[in-house]
Parts: sequence; structure tokens; C-alpha cells
Amino acid sequence: MATKGAIKEWTDTKLKEPKLYQVIMLNDDFTSMEFVVEILIDIFHKDPATAETLMLYVHKNGRAVVGKYPYDIALTKIEQATDRARAQGYPFRLTMEEE
Repeated sequence: MATKGAIKEWTDTKLKEPKLYQVIMLNDDFTSMEFVVEILIDIFHKDPATAETLMLYVHKNGRAVVGKYPYDIALTKIEQATDRARAQGYPFRLTMEEE
């Protein structure tokens, strides 16, 4: 069977990178420094030295960006950290802003 006169159609699919959101850690006077370092290592996959540096930056400056992720991943990390903090009785807070 011939396909004489058939037209081939080309479609150009352009994939867009998802928007990134900055996860921001906020300082409080009750959450222990050790807990914050633990969160940075376990949930945000920072090495111990970077985690300690970030924790001290948050402590001195009130807030710091601890990672940039697509929306769903940022939200999940915030929920994981917040749930762990609440389980240990800390008022630890994170937020996110579009980059």
C-alpha cells in the first residue's frame, strides 16, 4: 500500500525547566543548634561542615537559603523537617520563595 501524497508533520516539543523555589530556614530561640545541623544533613543532604556553617549563618542573620528545588520537592523537604521538629517539640520554621 503506497502512501503517495502523505504529509509528514514535524512537531517541535520544547521542554521547560521547572521553576525553582528557595527553601529558607528561619531562626528561633528555642530549636537546638544540633537539631538544625541534623536537619541540614539528613533532609537537605549537606555535609557536616556546610551544615554547621549554615546553622551559624541562620543564627546570626535570622534566615538563610538552604536549598533550591522544584515546588513539590521544596514543599516535601519543608514538611519533613517541620514534622520532625514538631515530634521533638521545636518551633522550627522553614518557608519557600520562588527564585
